[in-house]
Amino acid sequence: MNKPVVVLGGGGHAKVVAETLRLQGAKIVGMTAPTSTDIAASLQIYPWLGNDAAIQQNYSTADIILINGIGQVPQSRLRCRLYVDFKQKGYTFRSVIHPSAILASDILLGEGAQLMAGCIVQPSAEIGDNTLLNTRCSVDHDCRIGSHVHIAPGAVLAGGVIVEEEAFIGAGAIVIEGRRIGKGAVIGAGAVVVRDVPAGARYAGVPAKEMHP
Repeated sequence: MNKPVVVLGGGGHAKVVAETLRLQGAKIVGMTAPTSTDIAASLQIYPWLGNDAAIQQNYSTADIILINGIGQVPQSRLRCRLYVDFKQKGYTFRSVIHPSAILASDILLGEGAQLMAGCIVQPSAEIGDNTLLNTRCSVDHDCRIGSHVHIAPGAVLAGGVIVEEEAFIGAGAIVIEGRRIGKGAVIGAGAVVVRDVPAGARYAGVPAKEMHP
C-alpha cells in the first residue's frame, strides 16, 4: 500500500515500527499520543498529530493507512482496543514486515500484522490480524496464531502450535509441537510449554506450570 501512514503511539514499539517503515520507504505523516511529551525523542522528527481522536477529525479513511505503534504487555488490551476501534470507524491497518524477516511463500498474514527483525515464519503458518511477531521469534510449519497475539523476542513455536487470540508468549519461551495456547493466556519469559494451556491462564517455568495469584 502506498498511502501515507499515521503511527498510533510514540513509545518503544513505535520507534521499532518507524524504523522498519523507513526501511520500507513509507511516508510517515506523524504520530499520535495523549500529549507531545509522550513521543520518544528519536521520533520527534515526525509531527505530533494530537491524540487518537485527531485522526478522525483530520484524516478520512481514504487519506491514510494506520500503523499500530502500541506494544503489548501481558493482559493489556490497549493494542487490541485501538485496532478494533479504528476498524469500526472504517480505517485500514498496514502490515509491517522487516526486510530481514524470513517468510515462507505460502503463509497467511492478517491485516496489520507486524513481523519484526529476524523473525522466521515457516510454511503453511497463519498469522492473525494485529498480531505482533517480535524480534528473532520463530514460528514453525502449520502454526495457527490468532488475532491480537504477541510473540515476544526470541520465542520459539514448534510445528503445529495453535495460539488463540490475545495470548502473550514471553521472551525466549518455547512451545513444543502441537500444543494449544488458549485465548488471553500468558506464557512467562523462558518458559518451556509441554502441555496445552487453558484460556486466561498464566504459565511459567521449565517445564511450564500454572502460576496462581
